[in-house]
Amino acid sequence: MNGSGEMTLAFDLTALQELAKPDAVFTDARQWSEYVGVVSEEPTYVVTNFTRKHRIRQDFFSGPRGREESLANVKDQFGTDRYVYVGTNEEDRGLAEATGWEYLDVEEAAEAAGWDLGEPDPPDTGAAATDTDDGGRDDWP
Repeated sequence: MNGSGEMTLAFDLTALQELAKPDAVFTDARQWSEYVGVVSEEPTYVVTNFTRKHRIRQDFFSGPRGREESLANVKDQFGTDRYVYVGTNEEDRGLAEATGWEYLDVEEAAEAAGWDLGEPDPPDTGAAATDTDDGGRDDWP
């Protein structure tokens, strides 16, 4: 990475779901990316629920469009030197190539950036098993 911030980074939702701390990944990625977002074939509410649960602020998301159209639109809207798509399989690699994005497998990205792979944990939870014990919520202002 050139460190100039002249990069747009898109995560496939399936790639984010393989990262133990997706909120920390977004925070980290913002240090060397101008724009960071999520694309998915899933309905908008699925992406929104995931990003809210993990307190991820995204600069863009696929909305009702498919991934290919989303990547093309993001590239048109956000002018950066590089466009990197983090995915999980050969289909994702082909999608990146078809839309003019660089492809990076989530496992390679995690290794290079020091991100932990694993089941995503909600941010700032020390005792997830007791969340329902008292009916309290920690996401209220």
